[in-house]
Amino acid sequence: MNHKIKNRFFFILGIAVLVFVAACNQSATKSEDKTSGKLRVVTTTTMITDLLNQLGGDKIIVQGLMGSGVDPHLYKATESDVTKLYEADIIIYNGLHLEGKLVDILEKMQSSSQKTYAIGDAIPEQKLIKANAEYAQHDPHIWFDINNWKLAAQYVAQILSENDTANGNFYKERLSTYLNELAQMQNEVKQSIAKLEPEKRVLITAHDAFEYFGRAYNFEVVGLQGISTVSEAGAADVRKMADFIFERKIPAVFVESSVPVRNIQALRDAVQARGMDVKIGGELFSDALGSAATPEGTYVGMYRYNVATIVGALKNTNE
Repeated sequence: MNHKIKNRFFFILGIAVLVFVAACNQSATKSEDKTSGKLRVVTTTTMITDLLNQLGGDKIIVQGLMGSGVDPHLYKATESDVTKLYEADIIIYNGLHLEGKLVDILEKMQSSSQKTYAIGDAIPEQKLIKANAEYAQHDPHIWFDINNWKLAAQYVAQILSENDTANGNFYKERLSTYLNELAQMQNEVKQSIAKLEPEKRVLITAHDAFEYFGRAYNFEVVGLQGISTVSEAGAADVRKMADFIFERKIPAVFVESSVPVRNIQALRDAVQARGMDVKIGGELFSDALGSAATPEGTYVGMYRYNVATIVGALKNTNE
């Protein structure tokens, strides 16, 4: 048995053990939770957790596996996570291989007849962005196109209504309110970005998470790492990006809340070695929302914050 096959074997074995332990512990807690009569939903990313809270309100119980600042590309399930998944009435995750290290467990849930839904299924293929050869077939960062998120909201509202018919009208009303909020934010974002000249719309970030944002608002988007954060940026990547920044006279680059800052700092140092200063324009929320107690802890608040940060840093400082 070669090294890769051996590692894969033990990985799958570990998942099987986690699933078995979770199944053994499942019945008691599940029966206790059932007394609330509320639909129990387990989500993966913070964006999806917020979406469920916006649409489900007090009619559902939501448990998110990931918190603020957590990178879903690298997230590994714990025994308690698997227990939560088994105890859920429904599971909602992003899909498109965003939760790369959870794929096997989520597939295990589906094969055990657990109701498991991927947000990515709500987006027509023609609206998805093709990923490069190093990663999955499509870019999973679908939430950075607000139109995609509207489709996701409609999909989730339908899931809730199908699994909790008694509260169907409630979910429909919440969806209508949320879609209006997204539409209002969309108008605000367009007005804000319109203040930034087209030639200044170059967004350089820690990893390639903003392609949907770039397509929606005509930004040239360049990530130091690829679509996934699994592979680290190398010295050659830093040199190439530093040359790009120097040649194009890019005024700012951005760090991300869920990605270590060291690569962007190394990039800044490399640009300075070429005789030019590039500022760190701020921290963007990419694969996770901000803290729950802040405006950035919601999808709408995160998006507004990101746009204000990007536009503020890339505008001419003399304006």
